[in-house]
Amino acid sequence: MSTTARILAGLAAGALIGLLLAWIDPATGIRVADVVQPFGKLWLNALQMTVVPLVLALVIVGVNTASDAASSGRTARRAIVVFLLILSGAAAFTALVAPVALSFVPRNPDLAAALHGASGGAGAPVAAAPAHWADSLVAMVPSNAIAAAAQSAMLPLVVFALFFGFALTRIDADRRAKMIDFFQAIADAMIVVVRWVLWAAPAGVFALILAVCARAGLGMISALGVYIGLECLLYIAVTAMMLPVAVLWGGERMRRFAMALAPAQAVAASTQSSLASLPAMLQSCDRNLGYPREVASLVLPMAVSLFRITSPIQYVATASFIAWAFGVDLTAGQLATGAALAVLISMGSVGLPGQVSFMATNLPVTTAMGLPPGPLGILLAMDTIPDVFATVGNVSADMAATSVVVRQGRDDP
Repeated sequence: MSTTARILAGLAAGALIGLLLAWIDPATGIRVADVVQPFGKLWLNALQMTVVPLVLALVIVGVNTASDAASSGRTARRAIVVFLLILSGAAAFTALVAPVALSFVPRNPDLAAALHGASGGAGAPVAAAPAHWADSLVAMVPSNAIAAAAQSAMLPLVVFALFFGFALTRIDADRRAKMIDFFQAIADAMIVVVRWVLWAAPAGVFALILAVCARAGLGMISALGVYIGLECLLYIAVTAMMLPVAVLWGGERMRRFAMALAPAQAVAASTQSSLASLPAMLQSCDRNLGYPREVASLVLPMAVSLFRITSPIQYVATASFIAWAFGVDLTAGQLATGAALAVLISMGSVGLPGQVSFMATNLPVTTAMGLPPGPLGILLAMDTIPDVFATVGNVSADMAATSVVVRQGRDDP
């Protein structure tokens, strides 16, 4: 049985037992929840302990990977700018749409208490979001990077990692290579630890969802349905938006681009892998769209390596869902902070399996927005369901970005 199947089985079993307890004898259900919830928190803490070193290493390595790609020529530099602009647009779109969409969904008033009781308090404490924009601006740059890491202050930690990563691009090549190998080794070691912890994910998810369902009953199941529906709708919306991007920015004809995109989307939906869809994308760009082979063969592999449009959507949507579940009204500053951090983190996390990267990528955005990270353990299990829509969206964005780069190259004097 695959890891995904095992996690979903643990989720289903925990939800079923929790709902039965809440229906048959709520008092007994609460007592059982009190017994099992420490095991869920233990598993969640084990996942969270890898986040700070993993995020630091991924951002530093990601900055240098992007720098190496950009140094290979004008086309590569143009592609990275296009990637960043499209990622920023996707993050901003989600920050605007997700809270509004969730505001129309009725929320069970017992949900916040159940989530807090079952998984709240796990991991590092969450700092309150600064009340004034000036405080937010000052807080972005840490006065002590080590203290920021110790406090799990993810936004200043990422800012420090960006400065450190760009500084490495300016030092001697041999020393730079040694430092990149060092941080890559840290990332690889943390990924190994995450895989070990994920081996126990069925038990951890079982304990978390049982405790929540025993307290909230069917309210938790409906909330998880809201989360899945929100992600699927956002992925589908952004996938559809890639057509006007290719038409208006890339100069393509709508019908021609849609027909060229369909084979790659079919492969993406069946394999749920952008890398497996790369041959189909290259073939469509060559035969159906007539793009210069040297451009497509450079931009598309870069896109698969550096660019995943649904990543910032997932991070911001997940944080927005947690805010909705806890009854928190997000401010414009919190949403802007989450969207900006989501773009930065997504560039460094591409290529990692979703379950491995889920906590390391979602937790920084969630905590930077001043939200409790406890529900992420349950949402990790649910995120496997919308993955097919995410992969189709990523492949669509890869080809739309390629159309923009090709058009800009043609417009060069």
